Formats: sequence, structure tokens, C-alpha cells
Amino acid sequence: MKNTNEPLVQVRDLKVRFVSKDTTVHAVNGIDFDLDSHETLCVLGESGSGKSVMLRSLMRLNPANKTVISGTLRVNGQDLVRATERQLSDLRGRVVSMIFQEPMTALDPVFKIGRQIAETIIRHEGTSRAEADKRALDLLELVQIPSAKERLNAYPFEMSGGLRQRAMIAIALACKPKLLLADEPTTALDATVQIQILLLLRKLQKELGMGVIFVTHDLGVAGEIADRIAVMYAGRFIEEGPTSALMRSPLHPYTQGLLGATVHPGMRGSRLITIPGAPPNLEQLKEGCAFAPRCTKAQSICLNQTPKATQTSPGRSARCVLLANAA
Repeated sequence: MKNTNEPLVQVRDLKVRFVSKDTTVHAVNGIDFDLDSHETLCVLGESGSGKSVMLRSLMRLNPANKTVISGTLRVNGQDLVRATERQLSDLRGRVVSMIFQEPMTALDPVFKIGRQIAETIIRHEGTSRAEADKRALDLLELVQIPSAKERLNAYPFEMSGGLRQRAMIAIALACKPKLLLADEPTTALDATVQIQILLLLRKLQKELGMGVIFVTHDLGVAGEIADRIAVMYAGRFIEEGPTSALMRSPLHPYTQGLLGATVHPGMRGSRLITIPGAPPNLEQLKEGCAFAPRCTKAQSICLNQTPKATQTSPGRSARCVLLANAA
């Protein structure tokens, strides 16, 4: 039984490697965080920073034959690092669900939407087909799909991108999971639909009491939906904090660069400040701060010493030698 004082998600020193005969990719390199029920954590960073790999680890969806995972990874009191395939199968969809980035590839193209939702309910709750179909209709109405009864018999290709995304949310919510994982679920949508999906997710999270981990590279999305933000770079959280505090006064030079490169109202006529260089090759990570080659504030020590997290206030920390030296 889950300890009521234990957080919904507990991660300690999580490391994920992809190993082949030719190389090893160090995708996640020591992550620590907790997440409570009703809380939304947004993981922010450029493509290739390890966000999606970290998120998929919470459902153990990375390829089993190539993935080496270590550390502590507990969801709702269950140890996922040592969980069996049967335990993971029971957990996926019932305790933890995921909304993927591209619904057209996540949904099965040969089955109707209603059947895909109903199968999840039957698998985890053992209800009759008639009851599962009724629940599927309720879920499509919950995610505000128009003409929901007709959409039950639609195939994914017969629906727009926004409706497919809502259908995938309905599948993810079918068994009222305790933890919802969202991997850039609004990236492929236009701005109007994106806002609708974000508002819907925030509304459903409050109604259902879920914990949510939302992965994105969009600061506007993070500011709209998150209670806390973790900024990820080269497989590590390099800054964490409450959303308003982090966006108002970022601590790490990388976070400062992300904010400086973001368009916001009042910037007409101003130039964006870009971050020079490119993210590091995760096959060839070296000692020192991974961001140092791109950092305008880098010192010689940055190239030789991997910075530890420095806490500046309750709930706020960053990995930077400038903060460590100032402490």
C-alpha cells in the first residue's frame, strides 16, 4: 500500500543509457525530483536534451533491449526500475498515462476511436463492452469533441489534428490515472487549438486531481500550465523553481538565454538574443559543465568541474559555479 506521506512521483539519481555495440548514448545523467498529486511540473529545454527519454522512463517505454536504467524511480509507491513486464502492463493506462506528441502515429489507424478508448477500459477495469462504449462516449464529451457520438465510429484519419489530440487525451484519461505525462502534445497544432488544448488539460487536471509532467520547449506553454519548471540540458536538470520566480529571475545562463530568445509582447523592433553553438553530443559527454562551450560567462573551472545543484531559496536551485562561488 502506498505511504500517504510519500510523493506521487519520487526520482533519485535517475540515469538512462542507450547501449549498442558501437556506442553508448548518455541520455539522462542523474535527475532528482518529487511530484505531488494535483501538481504540474513542466520540463523545459531544447531538442536533444533528454526530456522525452526521461518522460518515457516513467512508463518504462524506452527500448528494453538497448536501455540501461539506474537510480530510484517510484510512482504511486511502486518501484518501476525493478518492476516486471506484467506489473508495468497493469500500471500503464491505469496509474500512469501518456499523451504523445503526434497523435497520428500514436493512434492505431485501423481501429475506430471508440474502440481504442473502450479497449483501455476493458483491459484495466474488466467492464462489459457496452459499459466501455458508454464510458468512451462520456470521455469524448469530457474532452469537448463536437458530435461525440458520431466520432466514436470515426477512424483517426477522418479527424483533424486538434480532434485527434483530444481523442488521445480521452484515451489517456480513460481509467482516471494518478499521473499524466504529456510529451509536447501541442507542438503540431496551430496557436488557437494549442490554447484550447492547454486550457482543457489544466481544467481536467483540477477536476481529476492528477499529477502532470509536461514536456515542452515552449516557454509560453510552460508559463500557462506549470506550477514548477525544471530546465533540462544534456540529460540533467540545470535549474528548478516555481514558474513565476524562474521566469521572472532565471539563475542559470542557459535559462537566461532561453528567455532572451523568446518572443513576447512589446518586442516589436527588438532583436532576439540567440544562444550560440549547439547542444552537446550525448555520446561524447566530457567532464565539466555541458553548457560551458556555449556560455558567455564560462570560466576555466567550468570546463573541468561538473557543477552541483546550489539551492538559493526554498524550491529554487541551479547547477552553476557562479552560484556556488557566491553562496
